Amino acid sequence: MAGGTWSATDKPVLPGFYMTFQAAAAAAIQPGARGTAIVPVRAHWGPANEFVEISSEADAAKAFTRSESDGATAYRTLRLALLGGAKKIIAYRLAASSAVASALTLADTAGTPANVLKLTAKYSGARGNDFKVTVQANAIDAAKKDLKLFEGTTLLRTFTFDGDSIQAAADAINGDSGNLWVVAEKLAEGSGMLANVSGVSLSGGDSGISGVSNADYLDALAAFETREFNVIALDGVSDASLHASVAAWVSRLRNEGKGIVAVLGGTAADDTAADAVAKAIARSASLNHEGIVNVGTGAKLGDTAYSSAQIAAYVAGLIAGQGLSQSTTYAPSPFEDVTRRWTRAEQEQAVRGGVFLLVHDGRLVKALRGINSLVTLREGQNHPWKKIRTIRVMDSINSDLQRTAEDSYIGKVNNTEEGRLALISACKQYMQSLAQAGVIESDGYDVYVDPEFTPEPDQVFLKWEARLTDVMEQIFSTFIVR
Repeated sequence: MAGGTWSATDKPVLPGFYMTFQAAAAAAIQPGARGTAIVPVRAHWGPANEFVEISSEADAAKAFTRSESDGATAYRTLRLALLGGAKKIIAYRLAASSAVASALTLADTAGTPANVLKLTAKYSGARGNDFKVTVQANAIDAAKKDLKLFEGTTLLRTFTFDGDSIQAAADAINGDSGNLWVVAEKLAEGSGMLANVSGVSLSGGDSGISGVSNADYLDALAAFETREFNVIALDGVSDASLHASVAAWVSRLRNEGKGIVAVLGGTAADDTAADAVAKAIARSASLNHEGIVNVGTGAKLGDTAYSSAQIAAYVAGLIAGQGLSQSTTYAPSPFEDVTRRWTRAEQEQAVRGGVFLLVHDGRLVKALRGINSLVTLREGQNHPWKKIRTIRVMDSINSDLQRTAEDSYIGKVNNTEEGRLALISACKQYMQSLAQAGVIESDGYDVYVDPEFTPEPDQVFLKWEARLTDVMEQIFSTFIVR
């Protein structure tokens, strides 16, 4: 959809709803869906270069398996995002060109056996190499045969078919709605009967993980532009050049009206180094944007220590899962400790330097302050721009207004006094709903035609005024002792 920011000296060409935020028969505008996180992942199973919606750990395991071996990141990344509280996660499996599905060719019972049936794993990846096949006579009906599919020693499925037809075998496998693992292809009819085999493995599967490069991540970002989401994290990647590309991408999309936030982090070595504070602050300084959150510390859960780049998925889930009236400040986490405990002075440096920290307060691990990496304010910005909550509220307002403008006003309502009044009335109703939700102050908000500009016949310039609410983050008290 067309939209984004605008300025008086550079008005957009495309029709659309354009909003700029600065400090200081009407269709009602309804709040849209919030809280979707998107992540690129690497895995030994699952559809490659496709979007998969995940809402539970069971979904993650079913789609990509629980394996974290040989560079697989899907289950860990998705689990952390779910722990953060994201209600919906969109996963996108990355795989290099070397990715290939495992396969097995079965022969018939002829005197000179011929290859008659090929089994191919449904997805590329090393998981398929653990599939084993047994073909044997059916124990009840001698005219039928069973093809049993195992993963290791676990029986996944039994396919029963007429023993004198290769096509029947292929149809039984491909026609089974519960078959999530292999596809059958008839190569020839041969003798019409599959030869018995016991525990023969599929082979040749490659997950395409080792060949994944920054270019694959950039291709994924281009694909992400076609989806609606709120927060993005990488799957533990801490490469500075990739981070720079992500930051530039986020900046561009935000200028185009897509209110997204990216969460990034560093390596485990950086998190625990003697100069960890300086490294984290330098990373924020290089990003320096309200649409980027820079996580500065790793965390521990059970026997596993996660780097800040891996914890970024948790923070993305935390941001996505919160309501607009909530803040990540002091949000409790499930972690048992952090990989490096920052001192009070270091924590103060983190807040000033745009670093999002998890801290152990002696009882639990919690987020320190809900800030993004914005350090140097740009024109039209003030201190609240450094708050994650402020950015989420402005992004949500912009998204809601843009959607309703396109659905109900642009190209549909005459640009007359009556049409403008209808638009303003809908906008005020929307602001009232935000006030009732505690997102903006209940008094002092207004929407009106901006008198500063002289519009063309197809243009409307609106001015919005509101005071965004915030949560209590600092309480100052004076105790008088008499």
